[in-house]
Amino acid sequence: MVAYPVTPFDASGRIDTTTLARLLDRMIGAGVDAIAPLGSTGESAYLDEREWQQVAAACIEHTRGRVPTVVGVSDLTTASTVRRAQFAERTGAAAVMVLPISYWPLTQAELRAHFTAVAESTALPVMVYNNPATTGIDMTPEFLVDLVHEVPNITMIKESSGDIGRMHRIVDLGGAGVPFFNGSNPLALRAFAAGAAGWCTAAPCLVPERIVEFWGLLRAGEDDSAAALFDTLAPLLTALVSNGLPRTVKSALRSTGLDTGDPRRPLLPLEAERARELDALVTAVNG
Repeated sequence: MVAYPVTPFDASGRIDTTTLARLLDRMIGAGVDAIAPLGSTGESAYLDEREWQQVAAACIEHTRGRVPTVVGVSDLTTASTVRRAQFAERTGAAAVMVLPISYWPLTQAELRAHFTAVAESTALPVMVYNNPATTGIDMTPEFLVDLVHEVPNITMIKESSGDIGRMHRIVDLGGAGVPFFNGSNPLALRAFAAGAAGWCTAAPCLVPERIVEFWGLLRAGEDDSAAALFDTLAPLLTALVSNGLPRTVKSALRSTGLDTGDPRRPLLPLEAERARELDALVTAVNG
């Protein structure tokens, strides 16, 4: 299970690496398998290059020797994405994750050239990430599996479309040789049954012990116990997605005693009523 931290900001809007370290320790202490900074949850799209490097380096250094770090290196241009992948490799990341970001819609040829250039620029394993809700770019299972088969270093897929049928299709096309990770929180239970190799989620920011417990039950084959626990988790997982991850996670973290600041503009903090509802869901999960 791969945990996605938010990027904490202090009252002046600067990166708060002290609070980031506390958040990482909370998740690692609970038993997550890996840390993945600078994805959608980490507000990577709203950081300048110096800030991006600061967060990447801080996460890699703080987690080194405890769990692997999978760094989100996505940027608008191929050249910048390549530079970020190379920075992650030099700094000690275990793998990189690449989400296609573009002002103009990208053709399959453009996507293939982009991912190939990034994969050829680093010796690190590359996770290719499909999230049409945030990018407007939707890569089919056929295209994703072909990338893994044809491009060295692209070794895994993160599928976040929310379509369980696509996960089954990835397995049909790629089998065990093409591991895919579920990136849709509400589908965690069904995705594992479909053959997911892992789960990429921001939920461990808030309820790390319960998420690790659920994932452990799944891997141990205790399906009934896992399903019962998932029934408790499901309302919180759905709320995190429906209200936007940076807003929801940062809001609820305050109720757990860890203030990671507000999301960066143009994102705004969660409305007070929704914040109270979310806090109640976190409390219900933690018992």
